Amino acid sequence: MSVSQAEKARKFRVLHERPGAFVIANPWDAGSARILAGLGFEALASSSGAKAGVLGKRDGRVTRDEALSNARLIVNATDLPVAADLEKGFGDSPEDAAETIRQAAGVGLVGGSIEDATGNPDQPLFDIETATARIKAAVDAARSLPVPFVLSARAEGFLRGRPDLGDVIKRLQAYEAAGADVLFAPGLPDLASVKKVCGALRKPFNFMVGIKGKSFSKAELEAAGVKRISLATSLYRAAMTGLIDAATEVREQGTFGYLDRAIATGDLNAFMKE
Repeated sequence: MSVSQAEKARKFRVLHERPGAFVIANPWDAGSARILAGLGFEALASSSGAKAGVLGKRDGRVTRDEALSNARLIVNATDLPVAADLEKGFGDSPEDAAETIRQAAGVGLVGGSIEDATGNPDQPLFDIETATARIKAAVDAARSLPVPFVLSARAEGFLRGRPDLGDVIKRLQAYEAAGADVLFAPGLPDLASVKKVCGALRKPFNFMVGIKGKSFSKAELEAAGVKRISLATSLYRAAMTGLIDAATEVREQGTFGYLDRAIATGDLNAFMKE
């Protein structure tokens, strides 16, 4: 690729500073990254669920090495800035989160998120003090890098059985005070909640599209105060829906009508490298 990591980092910062909202699309491999870049998206981000699916695993079962290998493929596929879903930092301690940020920058990423989910269903969230310490360690690691790195902090309550808007806002404010560049609370139920969250923060807020009944238009989200809109696993799921529908037609009906809906090989190849 012809664009340096430093230039990608600069472009990513600008996206968060200019007026209006932008969509950060979520590929799952080099090919999908090239397609999304070719369609005109300005930045990309890995999805934990999508990268897990590529490996035939469930979300949350991917190792740090596997996640960063996937991220490296996406980074090397295009000249766009790329961020990553870094889950909880692939460990419970603040140093785990910090080390994940350092390694993420090492594969060419210019942004990444750390969440406050533990992975333990009996105690799904880190307490706010521990969660904030983990974000602070990740922020400190990001600030020590030779290239700017956009650190996003995620409050996971609405996805982890703790749908308390007041607690989510309190956590986001703590993560903001700890130095996070972007705040993120996936699973917010309605636009009123989105507006309330955005109004309680000074830093940019990322809204996650991808949940039926809890996904809204770019215009609606922008009006509510959202700066960045991510798509989570939704594009990957859409692609897998096409695969399942086509394969089911072949297996159950013995017909190949899906070919009439499929992109032509030449058109698909136009997105790819020689």
